[in-house]
Amino acid sequence: MRKKGFLWLVITVFAAIALAAGCGGGDKAGQQQGKPAAQTQKDLNVATGTTSGVYYVLGNGMAQMWNAKVPGVRATAQATEASVQNMNLLQKKEADIGFTMNQVAGNAYEGKDKFQGRPNKDLRVMTGLYPNVVQIVVPAKSDVKSVKDLAGKRFVPGAAGSGTEVSCREIFALYGIDYMGKKNMKADFVGFTEAVELLKNGQSDGAFISAGVPNSAIMDLSNSTSVRLLPLEKDMVDKICKEMPWYYPTVIKANTYKGQTEDVLTVAQANLLVTRADLPEDLIYQLTKAIFENQKDLVNAHSAAKDITKENALKGLMGVPVHPGAAKYFKEIGLTVP
Repeated sequence: MRKKGFLWLVITVFAAIALAAGCGGGDKAGQQQGKPAAQTQKDLNVATGTTSGVYYVLGNGMAQMWNAKVPGVRATAQATEASVQNMNLLQKKEADIGFTMNQVAGNAYEGKDKFQGRPNKDLRVMTGLYPNVVQIVVPAKSDVKSVKDLAGKRFVPGAAGSGTEVSCREIFALYGIDYMGKKNMKADFVGFTEAVELLKNGQSDGAFISAGVPNSAIMDLSNSTSVRLLPLEKDMVDKICKEMPWYYPTVIKANTYKGQTEDVLTVAQANLLVTRADLPEDLIYQLTKAIFENQKDLVNAHSAAKDITKENALKGLMGVPVHPGAAKYFKEIGLTVP
């Protein structure tokens, strides 16, 4: 009887071990079955701009909107030096989506200017955004009345590696100012926030800010010290737009900023949201669709998003192809995709 009892005890113990192993195996199998769901989570790095610029604010709003509205997406906005750096990050596959001025995207695609000898033919447009408006700010008491008066002055053309600096270099060249070659201007290559601090402290004679209107850096500056926005002359606006057709005339309406009592004539260019050709069509379709179907959420992030419309979606593409996923959405809403 003792042997029989012992035998039953052994059998019971082995049965319990087997059952535990089976349960453990079931948990492991469950974990394995759960893996595909985890793998469908798509992490997106969105390259934006400096923290005081519209790119960064709107990029954060866009990332939060995608996280809430597009299943399986986890987007994060990254602060950068903006357009030029964003194109480099995309080419190195260190970013998935990026904000950029349109001429910088065109240069990156063709391998020109800052991208000489390394064209990125995998660059794709998701959508046009809002206009980037050239805003040249100087102290109110300054004797500078025109861009040409800035020759020999200390000036902030934008951060190195930014589309703002590219625009400044292009436009100032038509005024005969070349801070890179002739060095007939003392240039401080810093972002918007640092530019404002230099102006507040009297360490700069002006700054070139290419951004959506209103720009938070200029608002901050105008709330703490008296400044002026420098207008571009009508004949120079015509010349800029003729020689560099990615620009077009625009006006910064009076009272946009504190102390601004008159309209200011200037130029603007399109901003683009771009991505890589290797991102899946369905993913880009869902992201693009979410932008337009949740535009009000983006306007809450920054008022510049009010110009993200179907009318502006395909403007100023500079020859960069539209991503098939975005093209699919635009065709659904009745647009002709180039």
